[in-house]
Amino acid sequence: MNIVHIVPGSGGGFYCQNCVRDIGLVKALQAAGHDVLFVPMYLPFLEPVGGTVAQAPVFYGAVNVYLQHKIPFYNRLPASWRRRLDAPGVLRWAAAKAGTTEADGLGDLTLGVLDGPDGPHRRELEQMTDWLKTQPRPDIVHVSNALLLGLAPTLRDALGARIVCTLQDEDTWLDALPPPYRERGWQRVAELSRSVDAFTPVSAYYAGKMRKRLNLTEARCHTIPIGIDVDACAPPPTAPATPTLGFLSELTPPHGLDILVEAFLALRRRPELASLRLRITGGNRDAHTPFLARIRARIAASEHAAAVEFVDACHEPHRIAFLQSLSVLSVPAIRPEAFGLFQIEAMACGVPVVQPRLGAYPEIVAATGGGVIYDGPGAGALAEALFPLLADPALAARIGAVGRATVVEKFSLARMAAEMTRVYRLVREGRP
Repeated sequence: MNIVHIVPGSGGGFYCQNCVRDIGLVKALQAAGHDVLFVPMYLPFLEPVGGTVAQAPVFYGAVNVYLQHKIPFYNRLPASWRRRLDAPGVLRWAAAKAGTTEADGLGDLTLGVLDGPDGPHRRELEQMTDWLKTQPRPDIVHVSNALLLGLAPTLRDALGARIVCTLQDEDTWLDALPPPYRERGWQRVAELSRSVDAFTPVSAYYAGKMRKRLNLTEARCHTIPIGIDVDACAPPPTAPATPTLGFLSELTPPHGLDILVEAFLALRRRPELASLRLRITGGNRDAHTPFLARIRARIAASEHAAAVEFVDACHEPHRIAFLQSLSVLSVPAIRPEAFGLFQIEAMACGVPVVQPRLGAYPEIVAATGGGVIYDGPGAGALAEALFPLLADPALAARIGAVGRATVVEKFSLARMAAEMTRVYRLVREGRP
């Protein structure tokens, strides 16, 4: 099949689970014999997409899109001047400066994209559509997430293609918008969902949540868990010499790094774990935010600062080496996630996970047997769940081995591509 895959570039400054998923999927589809065109929006991808995958130019260039919402007369500037801001060098510079992306303050931009041809980015949508018309006609246009559905009606009509949309954590973005953007955003996504032939939520938990929020029928939702390169995520030859706790996620409050630090400090006070170490990655370790400043001050004030390490290892292959250095991984998030890709990446490296009973975490741990789910808020409950695995390397190794075997069987890129191909064929044939 001929597939156009439209994805938002994150800039590469942090651990973007959707980006890892999208790159893995297009590589696997290409390896399975499909013709895939990778179409980035906003920013270029700093992680390699793969030499065999065809890539389009970046559309909806982030600098232009942002300035349109900040400068009232911006659209009256000469087109030649605006085009300079879409130059690859400018976008690479913007990508290098980008950090974690938050919805707060971006309500007008979100709605502008969702409004498609009726919004302020009509010119950008026309440019994308005209360029895609010059390419081989696609059977499927796959949209990376529902926040891009403003493109769907136009592309469906112009290209005569079926529309597939993956669902992962759109609720986090939309719910973070201030009123009235929040209500309007949800309303607009629900309206645009009528142009979609099939949705592919990444977990059963999230499928149920989004069916309710968007009033979708069960037949239109095909749950396809994320797959990873299980060969690249091999376990290390030997376990860490000292017990090592790890964190891999965005360095922002919702992901609970502060909770993990408190649990680590409590565990270090136990004689059995006096040598425990903590390794942290997921974003720019030099980022200056009040949240990270508080965490660094807390660590510095303790007696255990020498045992804590912030590292820049959120991209491959450094991310795999980081996981291989751990005894246990934990991301004690305080808001639900649709999947939690770090779980299966850690398990594939033979590293067990300890996660709160929240969102899709229990679903993934139950499906793999590669971790522990704990109840109760705060660092105390987390520390109690972590202690048995950190104090007993043999127990951690057994759970890690079970997780590794299950991830290889059920969460590979080949499996994800095969299930996605099945959905593509269903919608191409006009079946739900």
